[in-house]
Amino acid sequence: MGKAARSSPLSPPAWLTAGLRPQSTPIPRAAVARASIALAGPLAVGMAVGQPAYGALVAMGALSGVIGDTADAYRMRIFNIAVPQLFGALGVTLGTLVFGQGWLAVAALTLVALVSGMISSIGAVASVSGLLLLLNAVVGAGLPMPDPWWKAPVLLTLGGVVVLVLTLLGWPLRGGQPERRAVAGTYRALAELFEAAGSDAYDEKRQAVTAQLNQAYDLVLARRARQHGRAPTLVRLLAQLNVLIPLLEAAPAAHFAARRFHRTLPPEIPAAVRALADAVEEGRTGAPELVLPEARRPSEKAVDEALRHAATVVHEAEPRPYNVDDRLGRPAALRVRVRRTARSVLLSGASWRYGLRLALCIGLAQALVSLIAVPRSYWVALTVTFVLKPDFGSVFSRAVLRAFGTAAGLLVAAPVLAAVPRGWWDVPVMLVLAALIPAFSAKGYAFQTAAITPVILLLSDLLNHQGFHLVLPRLYDSLIGCAIALIAGYLLWPESWHTRVADRLADAVADTAAYVRLAFGPSGGEGSDAGGTGDPGALGGTSDPAARHRARRKLYRDMSTVRSEFQRALTEPPPAGDLAAAWWPLAIAVERIVDATTAARIRVDHGAPPPDPAEVAAVERQLRELAEGLRSSDVLVEVRADLGGDEDGVLAALRQEVRAARAIATPGHDDRDWDRGPGKNEEDQDQNRVKDQDQGPGRHQAPDRSSEP
Repeated sequence: MGKAARSSPLSPPAWLTAGLRPQSTPIPRAAVARASIALAGPLAVGMAVGQPAYGALVAMGALSGVIGDTADAYRMRIFNIAVPQLFGALGVTLGTLVFGQGWLAVAALTLVALVSGMISSIGAVASVSGLLLLLNAVVGAGLPMPDPWWKAPVLLTLGGVVVLVLTLLGWPLRGGQPERRAVAGTYRALAELFEAAGSDAYDEKRQAVTAQLNQAYDLVLARRARQHGRAPTLVRLLAQLNVLIPLLEAAPAAHFAARRFHRTLPPEIPAAVRALADAVEEGRTGAPELVLPEARRPSEKAVDEALRHAATVVHEAEPRPYNVDDRLGRPAALRVRVRRTARSVLLSGASWRYGLRLALCIGLAQALVSLIAVPRSYWVALTVTFVLKPDFGSVFSRAVLRAFGTAAGLLVAAPVLAAVPRGWWDVPVMLVLAALIPAFSAKGYAFQTAAITPVILLLSDLLNHQGFHLVLPRLYDSLIGCAIALIAGYLLWPESWHTRVADRLADAVADTAAYVRLAFGPSGGEGSDAGGTGDPGALGGTSDPAARHRARRKLYRDMSTVRSEFQRALTEPPPAGDLAAAWWPLAIAVERIVDATTAARIRVDHGAPPPDPAEVAAVERQLRELAEGLRSSDVLVEVRADLGGDEDGVLAALRQEVRAARAIATPGHDDRDWDRGPGKNEEDQDQNRVKDQDQGPGRHQAPDRSSEP
C-alpha cells in the first residue's frame, strides 16, 4: 500500500474499525427462508392457541438452531443443531430452578460458566453447546418461565426440532450435493493455482487451495469414517480428493520452474483441471479426453502424470478406495475419543484458563445485578457470554463490535416496540426481522448482533410485557456487559497482552525441519521426528510417499490454523496486534519452505539427481536453530544462515527460502516492509493488519527469486 493511501491522522485505528466493514458474501437465500418460517411460525401457532408466551419460547429455541446451522453437509447439520439443543435444554432447566434465588443463582451460573468455558475448548460443536448451555441458563435465571419447570426446556427444544425439520426437507433432493460441490471447488481452486504459477499471486492461491482442501476433507469425512464399504459415493469422493494430492504437490515444482524460466504453464493444464471439476460436480463418468502439451522438464512431467491419473480416477465408473484410509484426521473409536477429550479438558491449562475467565466475568455480572436493582438484567450476562467466545475472535474487538451492533439493533427495535401493537402484528414483523439474521450474519459479527438484538427484544417482550421500556435498559446492560468483559476478561489477564505466535511458529518450523528430513533424509526419512509436536510418528519417518503426503498435508493444515490465529491477533490493540504483524512474514516464509521442499522432491522423483545428504542436514539444522530461536524470544532476533551447496542442484531454491526465513528474523532492514517490527510506521501497520490474509502483512514479498531452479 502506497503512502498516498494512508488514512488521516484523525482517523480511528484500523484494528478498531476493521469489523465494521461488511464482508462481501452472497446472501444465503435458503437460510433466510428457513429463519423466517422457523421463528414466525411458532409465534403464529402460539397466537392461534392463545399462548403467545409458549410461541415465544419455541421461537427462542429456533433462534438458537438458526444461529448454529452453519454446516454444509446434512449429516453434519443434524449433529450441529441437535446436540447444542440438548445442552440448551439442560441450561434453561438449571436456570429455571434457581430463578429468583439471589446468591444461589449467582453461584449456580458461575459454576455453569466454568463448565461451559471448559467444554468449549473441545471443538466447534462443543463450543456452540457450551454457548447454549450458558445462554439458556442465564435466560432461565433472568426471565419468568411457565410452570411446571419442564415446560421451558421442552418448548425450547421443540424450536430446535422445527429448524432441524426445515433443514432436512431438502435432503432427499440435495443429499450429497454439498460434498460434491466442495470437492469440485477444490479442483477449481487448484486450476487457479496452476494459472498463478510463477506470479506473485501464487501464495494467495495456494492458501486458498489449502483452505478448500481442508473444508472438503472435513465435509466428506466428518463422522462417516466407517461407511466406506456401504457408501460408494463416499468412496468415490474420497478417491477424487486423494488424487488431488499429487497434483497439489506438483504445483510448487511448476511454480519454481515458471519463476526460473519466466514462462507460465500452458493454458491447457488449468483448463483440463476445470473440466475435471465439472465432471466431479455433475457425476460424469466415461473415458477422459485430455489434450495436453508435451511434457519435457521434470516439473512438467510431474504435472502431466498427476493430471492424467486424476482424470482416470474422476471418470471411473466404479469407485475404488485409492488409499481412502490414508488421510489426515481419521477418527478413533468412540470410547477412545471420549477418553482423550475428557483428559484434554481436565488437564488442559488453556481449558481451565478460559473456564475460569468466563466464570469470573459471569459471576461479576450476576453479582452486580443482584446488588443493584436492575429489572430483567439477564442481558448483562448474555453480553458477557457472547463477547467472551475465544474461538469466535478477539475479545477486545468483539466487545467493541457488540456495543455498536447492539446500538444499531436497538435503533431498529425501538420503533417496532413503540409502534407495533403486541399480538398478530408480531408475526409479520418477526417474518422480516428473522430473515435479516442469516443475511447479516455473513457480513460480520457487528451486523449479526444488530440483526439478533431486535429479535431477542421482541421475544422477551412477549414474556415480560415491558414494551418500549426495554430499549434503553438493554443498551445500558450491553454496555455494562462489554465493560465487564473488557476489564475482567481482557485487561486483567496477562495473556491478553501477549500472543502465542512465536510458539506456534516455532512448532511449525520444527515440523518443517522434520518434513525436510522425511523428504530427503536417509532412506527417505528414517528416524525423523516431529519436531514441534513431540510425536516421532506425527510426520512420518518412512520412505512411503503416502507418509510425505500426510506430513505435507498436516503442515499446511497446521499453518492454516496459525494463519487464523494471526488474523485474530491482528484485530487486537497494541502491543499484541503489532507483535502479530511483525511475525506474519515469517509464517509466509515457512509455507514457502514447505513448497520448495515439495518442489525439490518432485524434481528428484522425475529424474533430477538427489541432493547431497550434507546439504539436507544443513537445511534441517538451520530450521531447527530457527525454531529454538523463536521459542527463546518474544521479538524478532538476529540470526545468520550459512548455507552452501550446489547452486544448480535441486535444493538451491530451498536454501534460498531458508535464508529468507532467517533473514526475516533480523531486525532493522529499513528497505524492506516485511522487516518492520512493532512501533515502526504504525500507521502503515494499522492499515496492513485489516487487509485480506495475503493482502495484509502477507503481502510482504521475499526477495526476487526469478533465477532459482
